[in-house]
Amino acid sequence: MGDVAALIKVMPSDVDVNLETLKGNLTAAVPEGIRLRGIVEEPIAFGLVALMVTIVVGDVEGGTEGVEHAFAQVSDVESVQVVEVGLL
Repeated sequence: MGDVAALIKVMPSDVDVNLETLKGNLTAAVPEGIRLRGIVEEPIAFGLVALMVTIVVGDVEGGTEGVEHAFAQVSDVESVQVVEVGLL
């Protein structure tokens, strides 16, 4: 099996959330065996900024579910959504 890259959109709970702190918390929450490839800020509207997180997981059933659950548990996260998945 190969690897899968996934782009995950993480929405902060408020426009006042410190994005650098949130990035650090998301990085710390990445489950073992998952590779974090980067986090990019994407402006949405009215000062709200989403974090676009790129990860690499094994090509197995439910590959991103562990990451989605871990990210959803992080303080100041409103929602987690897989935007794109592709084979490497």
